[in-house]
Amino acid sequence: MNPTLITAVVSILTAAVVYTIAVFSEQSSGVLKPWHLALFWVGLVFDTIGTTLMSDIAGGFKLNIHGALGALAILLMLVHAGWATIAIVFKQEGVLNKFHTFSTHVWGLWMLSLASGIVLNISAMTGSSGSKATGSAAGPFALLGGGSGLRPLRLIG
Repeated sequence: MNPTLITAVVSILTAAVVYTIAVFSEQSSGVLKPWHLALFWVGLVFDTIGTTLMSDIAGGFKLNIHGALGALAILLMLVHAGWATIAIVFKQEGVLNKFHTFSTHVWGLWMLSLASGIVLNISAMTGSSGSKATGSAAGPFALLGGGSGLRPLRLIG
């Protein structure tokens, strides 16, 4: 298996887990805390690594719905983490108590970007490339390839 693809998938899945924990823990506590901020930055770093590697595998940035959502999501994650940093450093109580609304919206857009990459790759695997996913179970390493024409992994039989 391609080590770059494995690294990219692990990075993106790590970002998804870390960012989800940060956003929903912040929402649950009702106030932005320094450890939430740390996880926002960790999620952004892992997402950027995974996205960069996926883009390289796919032959560069593609201007499609996934590319546009992904670029917007990373930009908003950067704004999100930057704003959270400022709010914590300067102890902006109003922001600290209401920040979770913005966090949830950024997380939702990020999840749409992730889902669009999966959907586009499933379409590529079962569409015009001639590669049908039937008869094999397409695993997450194959699904997160961002429409790069990757073949589904044969996990069964």
